[in-house]
Amino acid sequence: MKFLESLYIKVFVSIVVEKEVSDVYISLYSKNKLTDRYEESFDTDTLDEKMISFIRSYTKETPYFYISILDYSKNQGAIPTCSKKIMTRYHDMSESEHKCQSKQWTLFTSKTDLYDIQRKYQNIGIDFLFSPFSVLANFFKDKIDGQIGVFVLLQGELISLSVFENSELIYAQQLILTTIEASEEFETVDENEDLIIEENDGIDLDSVEAVDEMESLDDFGDIEDLDELDDIDEFDKSEDVEEEFYHEPEEKLEEGSQETFNEDYQRFTHIQNSIQKFYKDSNYDSKFLENIYIADGVGVTSELKRYFEEELFMNVYVRQVMLSAEVTELAVSEVLS
Repeated sequence: MKFLESLYIKVFVSIVVEKEVSDVYISLYSKNKLTDRYEESFDTDTLDEKMISFIRSYTKETPYFYISILDYSKNQGAIPTCSKKIMTRYHDMSESEHKCQSKQWTLFTSKTDLYDIQRKYQNIGIDFLFSPFSVLANFFKDKIDGQIGVFVLLQGELISLSVFENSELIYAQQLILTTIEASEEFETVDENEDLIIEENDGIDLDSVEAVDEMESLDDFGDIEDLDELDDIDEFDKSEDVEEEFYHEPEEKLEEGSQETFNEDYQRFTHIQNSIQKFYKDSNYDSKFLENIYIADGVGVTSELKRYFEEELFMNVYVRQVMLSAEVTELAVSEVLS
């Protein structure tokens, strides 16, 4: 079997949905070495014929291909316990599937959302469904094993926030970036106020008993072995930016700059409110949060950094992130490790 497998290339397909755009990232591996990679964006938030044709042009020549999707559902989360008695303090699991991760916390998502995603992509199938927080934790794996800090992943409409200390998840929450005018007061979305979400591994879709169609999906392993994959050099991280937060050119900011600044302030206020919840909620052993690490998938301005520094007195670090490539890294670790 290993000999037969070595005769074929392995194709990793990662799909990231942002608003009404789908980014498809394809990596080709031969003998566990990266040989080529391709990326294309489609003006759709579902699976259309152009996307199917693009994906199948690379998968049709091999039986070894793997489809991964970054979970974009709103009703997902995580709680810092695996004890069924304590789970109810954080979330009602009656309408969710859940799975204990690392014997420390529980990842959950709604049965309805899992079914909707599986149905939407049934023409190509799904092998892996990864949480934004699995991306966040892997992206900052060199930072989360230290002192306590806030770790944030910024997407188009989603903000994934977590607090880690010595690689242990302390607190997390998924926030929705609402569309509101600059004159309005910025608040977190009420229906998501109690959603706690984590960094951890992809969702084990095999365990979803309510969805029979999901029986073909693979079980997910841990992602800690990624440090050993020396052959994956395309996922090098950029250096942290501290004093020099990347800027948009002035001529580019002139048009639509007010909208950009408004979104940055909304992001800041959502994150500020979530941090305040961490301090006030008796379920968490709150400690002072001095550092915030931002994985920027949208291209924010320097104003966001200034908000945290001047209003919360925090040290701000930022890295640009290519989400589709990060999802591929997680999938490669599942298959090749």
